[in-house]
Amino acid sequence: MVETTKITPVILSGGSGTRLWPMSRESYPKQLLPLSSDHSLLQETASRINEPEQFTAPMVVCNAEHRFVVAEQLNQLNINPQAIVLEPVGRNTAPAAAVAALMLLKTDPNALILLLPSDHAIADKKAFQRAAAIAAQATADDYLVTFGVKPDRAETGYGYIHIGSPLKGHSGCFSVGEFVEKPDAPTATRYLATGSYYWNSGMFLFSAKAFIAELEQLEPEIVKACKASIDSAETDLDFVRIDEQAFALCPSKSIDYAVMEHTAHAAVIPVEIGWNDVGSWGALWDIGSKDGANNVVLGDVSIFDTQNSYIRSEGPLVTSLGIENLVVVATEDAVLVASKDRAQDVKTIVEFLKSRGREEATSHPRVYRPWGYYQTVHDGERFQVKRITVNTGASLSLQLHHHRTEHWIVVNGTANVRKGDDEFVLNENESTYIPTNTVHRLTNHGKVPLNLIEVQSGSYLGEDDIVRYEDNYGREQSS
Repeated sequence: MVETTKITPVILSGGSGTRLWPMSRESYPKQLLPLSSDHSLLQETASRINEPEQFTAPMVVCNAEHRFVVAEQLNQLNINPQAIVLEPVGRNTAPAAAVAALMLLKTDPNALILLLPSDHAIADKKAFQRAAAIAAQATADDYLVTFGVKPDRAETGYGYIHIGSPLKGHSGCFSVGEFVEKPDAPTATRYLATGSYYWNSGMFLFSAKAFIAELEQLEPEIVKACKASIDSAETDLDFVRIDEQAFALCPSKSIDYAVMEHTAHAAVIPVEIGWNDVGSWGALWDIGSKDGANNVVLGDVSIFDTQNSYIRSEGPLVTSLGIENLVVVATEDAVLVASKDRAQDVKTIVEFLKSRGREEATSHPRVYRPWGYYQTVHDGERFQVKRITVNTGASLSLQLHHHRTEHWIVVNGTANVRKGDDEFVLNENESTYIPTNTVHRLTNHGKVPLNLIEVQSGSYLGEDDIVRYEDNYGREQSS
């Protein structure tokens, strides 16, 4: 019975969040960052569906590059996902949902899916869960349900849903009059005045069976490609790698375009849940805690005679004097200064930086790995200095380098080192030297994170100068 079927949350974590540059970048996008609380947006999303009586363990669909960070962030919440599915290439939300639905149907023909972006903020968790329960009831009649957020302003950055007539037998559910694109300001004002237009939240609840049935009618090529990619999928540690060649043939379409705008089974539930898509710095100003002058201030920041601004530092001291209606965001390697009214356009800066080949457009100074992270402190001709943090119980691969030597100095923690045929322990303030072409490995068997400084020198210092012999994380050997 649908009434007793638990809902399976499917969290989509494939975006890059360019409008939240310089904090959000392709290598570590906004859903992995703690932007609205002490937890990342992904963790906030997972937390609000961590209710075993209503939901099963979640499934996550993400970029392969982010797989270890996603797994670790869920582990920090003691959430064990039933699968982390790795997308080899981005193909928008309809194929991602199709992969999840097809996988769930293999074990549960009555599976219900709650499809959630990983980068939204929702203030009222209980109201959200109640709306999900109402939507689950509507799936008994094969409705594909979306959630319409009651607007509180004439917003031009969201798509809208026009609410139709009530659905018979499903209190709180309505037919969809139409889906409309992001409007201009006069149109958005008119929508707000009517009271019958709601923001399109991008969240959906439907039975896997009904969704695939609609998709087979409307976009059969998507179903075909997704089935092929699953049939050739491989399991990699705790991850499911769908086949790249098959998935690459899949048309790239959103659920709205592929299904919801064309199906006769679309339904909408109007909600008031404190929703925000966290799509820009202006959105973070909207939901942030403000001072008496309407400023949101985070990090090492001192302000004077400043109003209506969002000022944040992730590194250096930031000060302001006599400014108004600005966004100022500083990271260790970049600073953004923008009018708050133009916060939606930050992606144009990212596109410009990409066209100039600037690494700041896509990469952070801190590079995350399954064992921890490293950060370049200084570099020059034939040398660079890195800070390396190895998580408790983690180990780098057994490897060697052809073109560089390495000198390790332990700052704190305990390093278990293999160098050639020797194995030994380094404690705080102790060091060792790794010559070229020497097999070596760094492991942390201690109870606290291991922090060390690595000084590299040689004719070539690129990350691709590595030959792996053993690896705990299933990464391919490379050289």
